[in-house]
Amino acid sequence: MSQRLIFTNEVLLTIDRLIAEGAYNKVVWVADTHTYQLLSHQGTTIVVNAGEQHKTLATVCHIWQAMHGLGITRSSLVINFGGGMVTDVAGFAAATYKRGVPFINVPTTLLAAVDAAVGGKTGFDYQGLKNQIGVVCPAQAVIVSTCFFDSLPQQQLKSGFAEMLKHALLSDRDHLLALLDHDFHAPIDHSTLLQQLQASVQVKWDIVARDPYEQGLRQALNLGHTVGHALESWALQQRHPVPHGYAVAWGLVVEGILSHWQLGASSDLLHRLAQFVRNHYGAPPITCDDYPTLLDLMRHDKKSRHGEITCTLLAHCGDYRIAQVIQPDQMTAALDVFRDLMGI
Repeated sequence: MSQRLIFTNEVLLTIDRLIAEGAYNKVVWVADTHTYQLLSHQGTTIVVNAGEQHKTLATVCHIWQAMHGLGITRSSLVINFGGGMVTDVAGFAAATYKRGVPFINVPTTLLAAVDAAVGGKTGFDYQGLKNQIGVVCPAQAVIVSTCFFDSLPQQQLKSGFAEMLKHALLSDRDHLLALLDHDFHAPIDHSTLLQQLQASVQVKWDIVARDPYEQGLRQALNLGHTVGHALESWALQQRHPVPHGYAVAWGLVVEGILSHWQLGASSDLLHRLAQFVRNHYGAPPITCDDYPTLLDLMRHDKKSRHGEITCTLLAHCGDYRIAQVIQPDQMTAALDVFRDLMGI
C-alpha cells in the first residue's frame, strides 16, 4: 500500500511539510463539532456532527455538498481531523468525490490512531449495521500522535486500548502481558505510549500490506469483532450505545473462549484477559433472551459467508485462524461462559 505512516507529536509542522510537498491547489479540513475547536486557525473546515450515530450517508452527503461548494478537485487535499467516525466517513467522501480526492488522516483518539485511520478502510453504517457501505482507499498519509490524548475521557482511552489488546493477541504474548498490566489511572507517558502505538499499528500494517483488500489474511484483524460488532449493534438497538472498543474487548473474551475450546488456547491467559476486561470495561447486560438477536447480527456481519457465523480464533498469541465457522449452539454456550466470567 502507498499509505505513509508518520509517528510524531509535531503534528502541525508535519502537515505543513506534507502540504508543501504536494503543491495542492486547495486544502480543506474535515472535523467534527468536538475536534473543530482545535482548528480555529487552520483554514477552511467542513464540520460534521460528532458521534457514531452520525456515521451515515447523510453526513457523507453533507461533506460532498461542502466539497462541491468549495470547488474541491482531484488536485486538492482533504485533511480528516478527528476520531474514527471522522476518518471513516470523510475518507469515504474524499475517496468517492470526483472518483478520488487525496486525503490525510490525523486521528485524535487512541482508537482511531490504532485502528480506524490506518489501513485504507472507509465507509459508514447502514440499516443499523456497522460499516456496511464503504471502499478501500488508503490515505496519502496517517499522522499518528499522542498529543491529543490528554483531554480524552478515560472511556475513550480504554476503547482504543482494546484494539491494542487485539493486536498483541495477534502477535506476541509478552506484549499482551505488558498491556494487561496497564494502569489507566497513571498520567499518560507520551513517549512510551507513542512507542506502544507504533508497535501496535505495525501489527495491523504488516497484515494489511499483505492483504489490502481483505481477500483472506486481513480477516485476522476481525479478532473480537464478529461478537463485538453484534454487541455494539445490540446496544444501539437498546438505545444505550457503547464505545466500539468496549464491545471489541467483550468480543475478545467470547472469541477467546471459543479459541480455548476449538484450538486449545491457554485458559490461564483467557482468565487474565477476562479479569482485565471485567475490571476496566464492565460487561454488557445481556441475557439468554438476547441470544437470538445477537446471533442474527453475527450472521449479518459483513464478513459472514452464506449467513454462517465466522470468527478469527487463536491457538496462541500470534497463531491465528481466520474464518472459523461457529455453530449457533457453540456461540450460545460461549456467551453463557462469558456471562459467568463477567459476573453478569
